[in-house]
Amino acid sequence: MDSAFVDRAWDKWVTSGNVGSSGNPLKAAILINYDPTGPSRLLSTIAEQEGINLYPVDLKQFIDFMRRGNLPTETFDLESADIITSIHENWFAARCLNTSQPAGEGAIVMQTAVYVLVALYDGSIGSASQAMAAADQFASQLSRKNF
Repeated sequence: MDSAFVDRAWDKWVTSGNVGSSGNPLKAAILINYDPTGPSRLLSTIAEQEGINLYPVDLKQFIDFMRRGNLPTETFDLESADIITSIHENWFAARCLNTSQPAGEGAIVMQTAVYVLVALYDGSIGSASQAMAAADQFASQLSRKNF
C-alpha cells in the first residue's frame, strides 16, 4: 500500500475546500484502515482525520457495527447516535437521531478495498448531496489505486 499517495491525496482533498471551515460541504472526515476479513481482535487504525479527534479505541463500536453487516436494523456512534437511511453497494448515508442542529446532521460512509471514509456534515438534503459529492471525490481517488 502506498501510504505516501494516501497522505498526499488526503491533504489535497482536505485543503481544496472539502472539510473544515464554514461553507465547506463536510464538518469532519476520518479515513480508517479497514480489513473486513481480518480478525476482530485487531483494532482498525486511523489513517487520516480532519475536524474530529478520535482514537482507534473510539472506533471499536463502529467497526463492530460494520462487521456485523446489520446496517438497516442497528445504529452506530461516532460523535452522536446515527441511524442508516439509505444503503448502496459500497456506501451508506446516516442521519443523527439526537442533534442540536435545527437542520440536522448526518454521515456518509464509503468503503473502498482497504479503507472506510466517514464524512460528517451539518444540514439536510442539499448538504447531504454536497457531502456525498465531496466524499465520492476522495473515495474515487483511492479506488483508482485499488485502495
